[in-house]
Amino acid sequence: MIQVCFVCLGNICRSPTAHGVMEHLVRERGVGDLIAVGSAGTGGWHVGARPDRRAQETALRRGFALPGVAEHFMAADFARYDHVLAMDRSNLESLRSLARTREERAKVQLFRAYDPEATPDDDEVPDPYYGGPEGFELVFDMCERTCAALLAELLRGRHSRS
Repeated sequence: MIQVCFVCLGNICRSPTAHGVMEHLVRERGVGDLIAVGSAGTGGWHVGARPDRRAQETALRRGFALPGVAEHFMAADFARYDHVLAMDRSNLESLRSLARTREERAKVQLFRAYDPEATPDDDEVPDPYYGGPEGFELVFDMCERTCAALLAELLRGRHSRS
């Protein structure tokens, strides 16, 4: 099974949105036996909290659910996940500094590395927390597009190994 973790700062906006979108797509494709999804934050101050109400409302309007409660990504989590996808460069660096080995660092990359619309100057998922509803809509658009491309890549890679 391929284990994927989406990581943002507090695990209440961006990473739970990617988590919910990816779980939805995995279920829709019937590949839940192949791919498992989680999310976490590099900061631990929201641990146990549900996703931000605005993120949940955006997801519900689009027919998605945001699962779980906020978790804090710890060094031991590298053993659990095959892919650790950071929402922005700050979290990417935090994750890389937490990695203890070359193998763990190799698991970490930017989430939007899979986004067909990302560019070198626009490859981060912006944090919508301090903004209005349009920020949550933008994040959801990015997550839908990027998760679809990520899922296709994971399934292609798994198929080529069999």
